Amino acid sequence: MLTAKTIREAYVEASSFLGSQGVADAASCVDLLLQHLLGCNRTQLLFRWQEQFPSELAAPWRQLIERKAAGEPVQYIIGEQDFFGLPFAVNGAVLIPRPETELLVEALLHEGSRLFPQGTPLLADVGTGSGAIPVTVAHARPAWRVAASDISAAALEMARMNAQRHGVAERVEWFEGDLLEPFIERRIAPDILVSNPPYIPDGDLPALQPEVRLFEPHTALFGGVEGLDLYHRMILQLPQLPRIPTVVGFEVGIRQAEAVAAMLRAAADWDEIRFVADLQGIDRHVIAIRVRDRA
Repeated sequence: MLTAKTIREAYVEASSFLGSQGVADAASCVDLLLQHLLGCNRTQLLFRWQEQFPSELAAPWRQLIERKAAGEPVQYIIGEQDFFGLPFAVNGAVLIPRPETELLVEALLHEGSRLFPQGTPLLADVGTGSGAIPVTVAHARPAWRVAASDISAAALEMARMNAQRHGVAERVEWFEGDLLEPFIERRIAPDILVSNPPYIPDGDLPALQPEVRLFEPHTALFGGVEGLDLYHRMILQLPQLPRIPTVVGFEVGIRQAEAVAAMLRAAADWDEIRFVADLQGIDRHVIAIRVRDRA
């Protein structure tokens, strides 16, 4: 295994090996691992296709491929995942940002700009993980105020690092605590509240892909018997804020959108509750809007 003479041969050889080990996206994983190992982007990698594979990198290359063959997500191996066009550092303390969450950010950026065209709304992200949502919002909307919370100190450390990396460290406030409690305790009133909480039903653990089941943090994945526990707790906390947010946006699991919408309807009078589908047509986000009583 892994006896290639050129970089291209290394790519072909490793892709074939990982494919034989059941890695579905073997070629794209090898592409990312090669870029990481050689310190180049994809265009530069293609220009180096016929170069001799560096002999001093043979052992590190073998280790990278063995880690991937064992099921470790490539994002944890290279320590990075792109989100909304920005690279975010990730490790085993945080969930890997997913493409579908970009659609939630896009929807909230649109609603915030529509509802607060001349203002500086406060967006609060609950359970921020890597900080992908608040850092992206702070980067895209310099006039907005941004805050984020997480119960994990290790996650907040990663989020702060990503904020620093993208030049928004001074514009995001970070709070350690459970769900909405940091905002309730400090009498903070978000205009836009967003959360991508754990929503996988506990019983689905055995059916998850090994790279998710074995490597991603379970506290960021599982949301109780039906996967709805965190929504229920957050929605019960909404009336404890100084005022109900103008916009609430939740990412949800498959077939959970209507249940979460029903919880929101029971908690407050909303002017609109709508769903945002992901690229597979699944209702993946619930957006609730309440313009009455705005300060």
